[in-house]
Amino acid sequence: MGLRRLLLRYFPPGIILEYVEGGESKTRPIDLLDLKPDTDVTALVEEIQKGEPLITATCVEHVILLVRRLQQKLVEKENHKFSLFKVLRTHLLPLTNVAFNKSGSRFITGSYDRTCKLWDTASGEELHTLEGHKNVVYAIAFNNPYGDKIATGSFDKTCKLWSTETGKCYHTFRGHSAEIVCLSFNLQSTLVATGSMDSTAKLWDIEKGEEVATLRGHSAEIIALSFNTIGDKIITGSFDHTVAVWDVGTGRRLHTLIGHRGEISSAQFNWDCSLIVTGSMDKTCMLWNAVTGTHLATLAGHRDEILDVCFDYTGQRIATASADGSARVYDAQTQKCIAKLEGHGSEISKVCFNPKGNFILTASSDKTARLWDAATGHCLQILEGHTDEIFSCAFNYEGDTIITGSKDNSCCIWH
Repeated sequence: MGLRRLLLRYFPPGIILEYVEGGESKTRPIDLLDLKPDTDVTALVEEIQKGEPLITATCVEHVILLVRRLQQKLVEKENHKFSLFKVLRTHLLPLTNVAFNKSGSRFITGSYDRTCKLWDTASGEELHTLEGHKNVVYAIAFNNPYGDKIATGSFDKTCKLWSTETGKCYHTFRGHSAEIVCLSFNLQSTLVATGSMDSTAKLWDIEKGEEVATLRGHSAEIIALSFNTIGDKIITGSFDHTVAVWDVGTGRRLHTLIGHRGEISSAQFNWDCSLIVTGSMDKTCMLWNAVTGTHLATLAGHRDEILDVCFDYTGQRIATASADGSARVYDAQTQKCIAKLEGHGSEISKVCFNPKGNFILTASSDKTARLWDAATGHCLQILEGHTDEIFSCAFNYEGDTIITGSKDNSCCIWH
């Protein structure tokens, strides 16, 4: 077993070790949850090295450099005000989704016009239009952290894999018998998973362009899925009120998370793969042990359906977005609500933390996106510019650029 390289495109709050074992390329995340602005980085890395045989004497300096870069991000100024940089209006019909690549230099937009467009963030210039689907392009993703491939899932029941560089289609994955509504790459960029209204999820080999497994067991539509960081497990959330945990290698169902009394809207692993959070139309969010599948807590308080949930990058806090027009922040350890984000005039369909975890971004059908202080729940800024409901939003990796997607057929870039 030898360390092949350290990924320079590290993920907060850690780095990823890539190594070869038995001729196979593997990855292992190293979390840095204890990293603070005043942490002695050399001492921290030495401590990590004691329990991590992959970090040898030859690469210690490189690891220290990476960790120092992460530490630098923690101390950057926090008083940034966002302003509208550009409104992009080239889709013929409303957008379905927006997504950044890892660095934030490129982003993609999916649309009801059956296309996905690739954009340059700095200039707002359109780089490619990915054409070929015969119906709505609903789910889109980059294979982050690499960003050299794009996956699109469509109501035409297929998923297509594209080159970011050329815009050419590598593969068309066929096999679902109904609309594809969610998809995700594993962090290792070897597989793409698709979830469908046909009640199944499928795993596809990116290089070979072949189906690897079909995940059967749900009795209703699958509308959410998520790989864990290591890439050995995937979760699927369904309208049958359950979330299933699957073994990626065998395609076998390991656990069924039963407890919600309404359709699942969102499901996610935390960074260290120990917890799963689920949101449901039953107005609650639930926390689960990812290893055993046991229910840990029900996070109540919302007065209407929960439409989105997410962890911050450390997995220490959870944000929820609801049709009641509010968002909430919960402590994953104590399961207590630590902040209520109130001010939107209508339902919030999307919520996300910035990479540092100190800000939260929400997208609402009141035509605005809002930026919040994650610790206090105080509204820091209202992003106004769209003329119809906003249903998608994202931060870039630096946390200094935001994209929002709206039913007004436009995408806005905020700096």
